Amino acid sequence: MDNSIADGWTADVAVEMATMPRFEDGCINLQELLRQLAESVVNEIMSAEADQLCEATHNSRNGYRERRLTTSVGTLTPGIPKLRVGSFFPDDVLERYQRVDRAIVSAVAEMYATGTSTRKVQKVASAMGIERLSKDQVNAIAASLDAEVEELLARPLGELRMPYLWLDATYLKCRRDGRVASTAVVTAIGCDESGWRHVLGLGVVDTESYDSWLGFLKRIRGRGVDGVRLVTSDAHEGLRRAIQETFQGAAWQRCVVRLIRDCVREARSHQMRRRVARIVSPVFRAKDADVVRATCHLATEMLEDCCQRAAHVLEEAGPDALAYIDFPSSYWKRLRTNNVQERTNRETRRRSRVVQVFPSAKSLERLVGAVMCDQDEEWQASRYFSENKMAQLYDKRLSELPKTARTAERELELRAIAKKAIDASLELADELEAA
Repeated sequence: MDNSIADGWTADVAVEMATMPRFEDGCINLQELLRQLAESVVNEIMSAEADQLCEATHNSRNGYRERRLTTSVGTLTPGIPKLRVGSFFPDDVLERYQRVDRAIVSAVAEMYATGTSTRKVQKVASAMGIERLSKDQVNAIAASLDAEVEELLARPLGELRMPYLWLDATYLKCRRDGRVASTAVVTAIGCDESGWRHVLGLGVVDTESYDSWLGFLKRIRGRGVDGVRLVTSDAHEGLRRAIQETFQGAAWQRCVVRLIRDCVREARSHQMRRRVARIVSPVFRAKDADVVRATCHLATEMLEDCCQRAAHVLEEAGPDALAYIDFPSSYWKRLRTNNVQERTNRETRRRSRVVQVFPSAKSLERLVGAVMCDQDEEWQASRYFSENKMAQLYDKRLSELPKTARTAERELELRAIAKKAIDASLELADELEAA
């Protein structure tokens, strides 16, 4: 062997020996050595997978985010590669759904500290399979979760335009100022110009008021959210005002599912409520913009004969409920409702049933933040809208298609189509009731 090669090899071995983890008496700490080797291997695997993904999608790397992984050789802290566009998560190395359970564990521990009934806390802890948990473990769990949630809520959002936003609030019980109160958790979800969904923000507020929504939306806008064209939400007046002031020029879409519920709520009997629902529903199933408008007008007229208050609700909501038809028709199903928010809220409520009453606003925010972190990662596995569909939004040739002239014959044709749709809906309701 060449002397220079041998000397180099000897020097490398000496460096490796010097950097090995050791006990105070100088002996090599084999467990720590195995932990470091395992962490290094995991990082190499994730790095190789991220490089392959970047090469396939013409993307690039953008730093790391750390996640804790408990193993038989100790706790690893692998660095998950971040991407410039979208997200990467190594499903074959780490489990996605760990945060929420840790958030609940943290809330249970805090319940002990705030003097909640021991019997009740033990019941919740038992449901979670918690037998013993030290104060240091709880603090570590809370600190880790808070850091992940803070990273999600502080990341810059100005690299891509965000044409679509969905806003909503869900209510959970929380102990505030020594009493249990229903507390609003407001969340914002956006879809960028490439078709990917993102969690844009969340907040725990005293009440779902104009001031609360305005402050929340200004924080999101301050992080770079721009290019908003349509915001979908319910008809809360304070929220609507805040949207108009924060995202000037953006259209507002009233969630049609909640609109139908509002119309149904105005009917006095069960039979009438079913009839109102069957009259209004066909409005939003039509796949042509002119047919949608004609069906909405006819539905309002038909409601005048059976439930004037429902007719008034539909007539007043018409322009905002039909905002989605000014966008490409392939988007309509996902733009006219707030379902993307509803599904996330259902998961939040499902996971919060174990705790029932959160001991503080911080523990509530931690749980919702954990759910949103998991949701944000899950969304990076598939686009909400394809790139081709999103390209239609910015292609003037497609967005400015010529409209069909509204002649008297055309109006009669549209009205006939609308009547056929509503009559079919009512006939189905009658058949179901008879059965």
